[in-house]
Amino acid sequence: MDYLPNILFAALLIAGIGYFTKNVKKLRRNILLGRKADLSDNRPQRWKNMARIALGQSKMVVRPVAGLMHIIVYLGFIIINLEVLEIVIDGLLGTHRVFAFMGGFYDFLIASFEILALLVIVAVVVFWLRRNALRLARFVKPEMKGWPKNDANWILYIELILMTLFLTMNASDLHLQRMEVAHYTEAGSFPVSQWITPLFEGMSASTVVLIERTAWWLHIAGILFFLNYLYYSKHLHILLAFPNTFYGNLKPKGQFSNNEAVTKEVRLMMDPNADPFAAPAEDAPPPEKFGASDVKDLNWVQLLSAYTCTECGRCTSECPANQTGKKLSPRKIMMDTRDRLEEVGRNLDKNGGTFVDDGKQLLDDYITREELWACTSCNACVEACPVSIDPLSIIMNMRQYLVMEQSAAPAELNVMMGNIENNGAPWPFNQMDRLNWANETA
Repeated sequence: MDYLPNILFAALLIAGIGYFTKNVKKLRRNILLGRKADLSDNRPQRWKNMARIALGQSKMVVRPVAGLMHIIVYLGFIIINLEVLEIVIDGLLGTHRVFAFMGGFYDFLIASFEILALLVIVAVVVFWLRRNALRLARFVKPEMKGWPKNDANWILYIELILMTLFLTMNASDLHLQRMEVAHYTEAGSFPVSQWITPLFEGMSASTVVLIERTAWWLHIAGILFFLNYLYYSKHLHILLAFPNTFYGNLKPKGQFSNNEAVTKEVRLMMDPNADPFAAPAEDAPPPEKFGASDVKDLNWVQLLSAYTCTECGRCTSECPANQTGKKLSPRKIMMDTRDRLEEVGRNLDKNGGTFVDDGKQLLDDYITREELWACTSCNACVEACPVSIDPLSIIMNMRQYLVMEQSAAPAELNVMMGNIENNGAPWPFNQMDRLNWANETA
């Protein structure tokens, strides 16, 4: 019976990590449903971007208040969870504060953890007020109703509970140290939780031990729960921000990628020795689909970005189309892509790994044509994103599909392209008349 808690802890740990591993495999499978993309160029710059943007949070502080609080929560949550290593060892071996032998350094660590825990609690409360009391505009857009809003709040609640459990665990531990109960020997420095210890005055040692053990178990169980909740939450960016910033687009923001199929056709037209009527080789692969109408037509980096989206709304708040009342929201583009990808993943799970046509696609069923054509391609959303997501690339791929596969461009755009083809300019004037304005102003 003495080893029962250790066995139960090992079972909890195995179950939590096992389920997390299962979700990671599913996530990887879904992302790799996208087309191949070679983004292995300029690796030094990519490593630099990852360190600066994902680890250094450089784009978060563009908005100083929110950026600073996010850094506090980010650093606090990561650093405090270093104590999880001690909890795991204690849980498996039956020890208590196994790293206490480090003496003064251990005291410094615990004190730092507690101060960060308090700062995290303050930041989480402020975040909750910004979302639910102040109702900042970017948090009350149409796409943030229902699950996205609840998810954001649940994350704040979980973080608040975890930090409270951490401080409660330390406070009860400190009280037991002062009572010189069993193995609760003096270890650690507790600048924050020492103010909670008066709550335990008058309680029996067994009651305080029960509180300490309950907080200890709930803290580690909560961390494992949160780890597995990530897959279903916008907080997946905690993990995916690193690869997403590494594989981010390094080209100038106004530079679009050439369509290889179109490039080949143009080269063929310009080659005087090429036979334009030659039939394709028998072993030639079938022509690729132009653009994208569903998630499998996008490349895997775009699908990675869909899962990385933090739903912070910075892209949407900077979008000029959205600011003028258009339906386009770059955040919604990423959320819709992720939702459709999840739907495709569930289809694969249901049918043994084979996708069965469900009569749906990303275009029209999730993202409307009105949204796509509202985009000005200004790249404001790309510039604003704190984790290097590129909603514009998805918009342009879907526009390409509409134009080249369905000939479904808006009438105004067709007129413009016809004028360019016939007159060399977007306007309906003969090329000979293009400079008449100069004579009129002379």
